[in-house]
Amino acid sequence: MKILIQNGRVIDPASGRDERADVLIAAGRILAIGQVSPDFRPDRVIDASGCVVAPGLVDLAARLREPGYEHEGMLESELNAAAAGGVTSLVCPPDTDPTLDEPGLVEMLKFRARKLSLARLFPLGALTRGLKGETLTEMVELTESGCVGFSQADVSIRDTTVLMRAMQYAATHGYTVWLRPQDPWFGKGVAASGSVATRLGLSGVSVSAETIALHTIFELMRSTGARVHLCRLSSAAGIALVRAAKTEGLAVTADVSINSLHLTDVDIGYFNPAMRLTPPLRQGRDRDALRAALIDGTLDALVSDHTPVEGDAKSLPFGEAEPGATGLELLLSLALKWGEGAGLSLPQTLARVTCEPVRVLGDALGSLVSSAGRLVEGGVADVCVFDPSVYWQVSPDLLASQGKSTPFAFEHTGMALPGRVRATVVAGTVAYTRQD
Repeated sequence: MKILIQNGRVIDPASGRDERADVLIAAGRILAIGQVSPDFRPDRVIDASGCVVAPGLVDLAARLREPGYEHEGMLESELNAAAAGGVTSLVCPPDTDPTLDEPGLVEMLKFRARKLSLARLFPLGALTRGLKGETLTEMVELTESGCVGFSQADVSIRDTTVLMRAMQYAATHGYTVWLRPQDPWFGKGVAASGSVATRLGLSGVSVSAETIALHTIFELMRSTGARVHLCRLSSAAGIALVRAAKTEGLAVTADVSINSLHLTDVDIGYFNPAMRLTPPLRQGRDRDALRAALIDGTLDALVSDHTPVEGDAKSLPFGEAEPGATGLELLLSLALKWGEGAGLSLPQTLARVTCEPVRVLGDALGSLVSSAGRLVEGGVADVCVFDPSVYWQVSPDLLASQGKSTPFAFEHTGMALPGRVRATVVAGTVAYTRQD
């Protein structure tokens, strides 16, 4: 299909492009950015008047729940949510059922995602078989099947020797290890340690759970030379350690979730299970440190941490409720809200959800590395068209995701969010259009 996106403000953070222009798409690629050739006869025209035409968003943390947890999310429903949120590429962790520790499972997942043509899917392979922290997976075979890195998801490896061997093996082949820094012994609570958890009588997760894990990871990086991506940092103390590690020259990148960037433990209120999240919401000083780190580049990307949870699992008391929240449809708006509060330009804000996540993925993207998260002539036609002037209230029932629980529902926060996606194009195919 030939597509013309006209009259929009074209922003490409990677190149610094910010101009009023048209975007011409053909054969899944961006044919031109600028004036329309008289010879170009589009099959479809998208009027982007008053809208921003940006690269499709790249989300480094989105659980799709399939296979194994179809009662909480189906591949089609969650990829529809991605398209509705302007997300054209996403990374999914390996904690499905069965675990993504066999090449056939990875190939099946990628095949099904390709058939839907709603978003590009980049799976993480399991670092150990069954995520049990005992036996390493066949990383070479999993990479050949399409994995872009290796992770334990939220399951910590208790045996440091196993983690060291995994990092050694990954370093030998140039693979990235994705780890959420969480000590397996200190991280068993349901809320962040502090006055709120104490007042509510909730078991706490101390900051030490994150910092002890970070010290271990950095020491193993020094001895193995492994490249590590840290998932969903949550504390000011953790940020300080990551900043020091980057200054030292360690090959480390890191991200933060939309939840930790905007909320604190005070938002738990009177045991609101929608605020039961992983990592747990911490204090205001931690949130402020995360915001500052995303500005100065200590944190490389902002992620949705999309984890759809079915209603019954969220209707339990706070300590028993399943942690998680839907986020794919909120990533853009919450990025814009952060950028507005930080006084950043629109290109600077969009970089954290487009080209910067691509830099984290690096060579694992293969031929896509030069054009994913970018708008470049000859590059892949993954495009998000959104209206930055619109403010909207999050109504869970209207979300495309099968999981409706979100801490950003208007009933919880009274907060309207900026920016609404009008159209999403993936590989030259219109994956989503908003009608109103």
